[in-house]
Amino acid sequence: MTADFRRGDSVRVMIVDDSTPVRSLVSRWLEGEAGITVVGTAANGREALDLLDVLRPDIVLLDVDMPVLDGLGSLPPLLARRPDLSVIVVSTLTRPNAQVTLKCLALGAVDYLPKPEARPDAAGTSAFRRELGFKLKELAARHLKGPTAGKPVTPHLALRASPTRPRVVGIGASTGGPNALAQALPGLAGVSALVPILIVQHMPELFTRVLAEQLRIKTGLAVAEAEDGEPIEAGRVYLAPGGCHMGITAVSDTGATIRLDRGEPVHHCRPAIDILFADLARVFGPASLGIVLTGMGRDGTDGAAAIVGARGTIFAQDEATSTIWGMPGSVVRAGLARRVLPLGNIAAAVGSAVGRA
Repeated sequence: MTADFRRGDSVRVMIVDDSTPVRSLVSRWLEGEAGITVVGTAANGREALDLLDVLRPDIVLLDVDMPVLDGLGSLPPLLARRPDLSVIVVSTLTRPNAQVTLKCLALGAVDYLPKPEARPDAAGTSAFRRELGFKLKELAARHLKGPTAGKPVTPHLALRASPTRPRVVGIGASTGGPNALAQALPGLAGVSALVPILIVQHMPELFTRVLAEQLRIKTGLAVAEAEDGEPIEAGRVYLAPGGCHMGITAVSDTGATIRLDRGEPVHHCRPAIDILFADLARVFGPASLGIVLTGMGRDGTDGAAAIVGARGTIFAQDEATSTIWGMPGSVVRAGLARRVLPLGNIAAAVGSAVGRA
């Protein structure tokens, strides 16, 4: 284990991984990132707990597979001792690790990051490094800002309600999304019976399959990964598969089908919310309702603009209930949100809109 006690106006990161080369490599990557200081590393969860009060990290990169004490076992005591700690779970792309990662998110981990494949290549390593830097910078900004600094954003709600009853609901989510979806979807059971629900959650492939299964069990709704060409029907909840953009194609005046493709990432995301929302606007026009939940970055803003331009409706999750208010905040700042709502109020608002004659 190592320690580094540099001071300064930067966020403090601890790397917890049983691989010495990984700890060394990630440390070197992060040393050059502005606003980030690697204060130490640990080879397992037990070492991380021993170092926690000494190093006082703001963010922990926590590997899932480790000897002595693994990621799942060490996460609850880490958060119990430091409730303000932001933990990013790092794991390889396997089904068991996907299940463990989702458990970690339910227990309070703020985000996740898939490791490059066991046979690393330049592209995979580069993508991992880019995504790691993006996530850490977003979290660093939140930690350095502090909970009371800055002036709250005042939502601009000059948009009129659409006179058209929504015939489809699109939901976009990223950081904090799995837990937000698990909380919001049960209240949308009545909505799902009337209109199809399409979800883009920023997640890698395999993880989305496990997420769909867990949401189906938790909510009782017919949640499944979407398949290319399948019809969009009421009573179904379609989750974009990781690694694929999900759009829709009109097949008649009243029907549409799922369209999946592996086009270029949008805002470093595939699936991207912007892709789905743009198609909702094009196919359903004023009968589109888009919801932007918690997440980093600005994916969803351009798509929300398309929906509003087609006279559809956008709801955004509020800052207080968002894990990260990047995506919904971007939509609100752009003046695109018809309503800005706490997570617990979104289902009722959607039900009211869909049930409106």
